[in-house]
Amino acid sequence: MNEFFGSVWWLLVTLGLLVTFHEFGHFVVARRCGVKVLKFSVGFGKALWSRRDRHGTEFAIAAIPLGGYVKMLDEREGAVDAAELDRAFNRKPVGQRMAIAAAGPAFNLVFTLAAFWLMFVIGKPDYQPVLGPVDHIAASAGFQAGDRITAVGGTPVETWTDASLLVMQAGMDRHDLKLSVVDAGGTERQRTLPLSKLPRDLDEQALYREIGLAPRQWAVPPVIGTVSPDSAAARAGLQPGDRILAIGETKIADWRDVPAAIQQQASADHPLLLAIERAGQRHELPATPERNPAARDDGKAPAWLLGIAPQPVEAKYDATLHYGPLAAVPKALAETWQRSTETLGMLRRMVTGQASLKNLSGVITIAQVANSSAQLGPAWFLNFLAIISLSLAILNLLPIPILDGGHLLYYLIELLKGSPVSERAQIAGQYVGLTLLMALMGLAFYNDILRIAS
Repeated sequence: MNEFFGSVWWLLVTLGLLVTFHEFGHFVVARRCGVKVLKFSVGFGKALWSRRDRHGTEFAIAAIPLGGYVKMLDEREGAVDAAELDRAFNRKPVGQRMAIAAAGPAFNLVFTLAAFWLMFVIGKPDYQPVLGPVDHIAASAGFQAGDRITAVGGTPVETWTDASLLVMQAGMDRHDLKLSVVDAGGTERQRTLPLSKLPRDLDEQALYREIGLAPRQWAVPPVIGTVSPDSAAARAGLQPGDRILAIGETKIADWRDVPAAIQQQASADHPLLLAIERAGQRHELPATPERNPAARDDGKAPAWLLGIAPQPVEAKYDATLHYGPLAAVPKALAETWQRSTETLGMLRRMVTGQASLKNLSGVITIAQVANSSAQLGPAWFLNFLAIISLSLAILNLLPIPILDGGHLLYYLIELLKGSPVSERAQIAGQYVGLTLLMALMGLAFYNDILRIAS
């Protein structure tokens, strides 16, 4: 329940900050252009608090904190006194109206830069890009535990987050990728991930596993943490604290080797021979795994169960991205550019079918990630805020009627043809835009529910 309330709280903080900043952009530029702003509301619905300034603008905090809006004087929304016609939004030159519409996304971009800058000044903890256990495609390409990744596709990387994002992008595009590494002996090497060999129908959730790269902090020692009562492991005499050295002929170096070895060698006809270390002594114990009644042909559930689980291991950060106030400026600019290209690339992949629409996330996922980011500390939460703010900027600039990008499209057409788009066309466009937006929100919400259910 604490996680639920934490998620709700940090979602409200996130939306409150970002939406307020977005609408503040519209508000500031509208004021600078001489437009009268009637209302600036944080949230929708009934006002819980409000006050009016000397310019006649009502500032309000409303009951439903899931957005906000700026209401400007406009003849299309009601009668305007003749003395104030020059302050009506619709009477302003098209260039000023474009500036007002673009101001919201622009302020989100400014927020992104500021959040990244502050994140670097505070110092963002992360993992060093040093490989732990390697398998699948990475193992076949010659990558080894202890390799330090220094560049991915020619782009220098300092942390595991940077390296993994670049690898995943190339994986979704099925492009072979060159990585510069320094091996455990200190020798610089160039290695190639043959990502073009990945199956085209591979789900993104399985993509990371099939690539086979993970940081050393994610390595899990093959030490038994729990033994299920009345299980094959319990009957064989396995105990918590036992270190598994080998299963049959397979040597075990990491816990990830354990399930694969069990599935490959298990049989109802003869027991598995497990070599373990207990209190410094080597023992060999026979164990006969049991068939899993939940196993299916799709291979998602293991066919054989032994009844053991690993000791929990806390992966601790061993790197910090930290820069002084001046040095953090170009870093924030570079991070904003990199994240922008990643976001636009993901949108392109979803439109072209290279990436699944399951990547769309809704308010539930945002709330969960907001909570988990906040628990990791201020730098990680700032990173989250920056990414969401950037996503809002890009989303609002899409040429969809009802969004800022749709308004900009109308104004661009007006600029080119010399007259406004007809009111009938604008209304039709708004219906289309609203339908499309609701469909995207519904799909995102469906993905959230599906993710929780699975």
